[in-house]
Amino acid sequence: MVVTTSTRTPQPLVRSLTPTSVPEQVAKEIRRSILAGELRPRQTFSLREISGQLGVSFIPVREALKELEAQGLVVTRPGKSAMVAPLSHDDLHGIYRLRRQLEPEIAGRACKMLDESDLRRLDSYVAMFGDESLDLDDIYQTHHAFHYELLRPAATAWDLRVLDGLWHAAERYVRLAFSGLEAKPNEHGRRGHVHADILTVVRTRNMRKVAAATRQHLDDNEQIALRALDPIAP
Repeated sequence: MVVTTSTRTPQPLVRSLTPTSVPEQVAKEIRRSILAGELRPRQTFSLREISGQLGVSFIPVREALKELEAQGLVVTRPGKSAMVAPLSHDDLHGIYRLRRQLEPEIAGRACKMLDESDLRRLDSYVAMFGDESLDLDDIYQTHHAFHYELLRPAATAWDLRVLDGLWHAAERYVRLAFSGLEAKPNEHGRRGHVHADILTVVRTRNMRKVAAATRQHLDDNEQIALRALDPIAP
């Protein structure tokens, strides 16, 4: 009798990149691994491990980690290692507190500046929320694009830089919050209706109502995220 043994190759933490990789691509791939849960909260990893799997030197990995640390996704450590930032209630509250200070006011001013082509673009994003053929990455890219286009006319370059960091930081919590809802048959429709309602208010051109609708949207998402976070974070 011939006995055969097999060994399983450890699942890589990140996917390989093309030889033309740059620090932005490294950051994108590490961010994807964190958001997908392949790199877990508080998990440590070495620059050597990541650079080996991506086929790049330490330098682009180090630069990518600086960007991800600024977004609150990783914590760099002395030497050549880093840790995925933990999830916490304080972190979540801080992200949404800052978003509430910026987004409602900008959205209120932007509703006066959006033209018909802008509104048609926002309508197209709303339609995409109900498309069940889209995967989670596509959905979150659409969500990011919707809120970016909603605020863009009234936002400064600095507003968008700050918000981009907050949106990336919030995405971990939003994905956690809605991961349990994705299996529900009406989730795509619910997501579409929520954003369609925001767009209906935007069309009134009423600054106060648009600001209030934006604030309510942020409040609702934070509460959903908090309920998902309670069992796993101190």
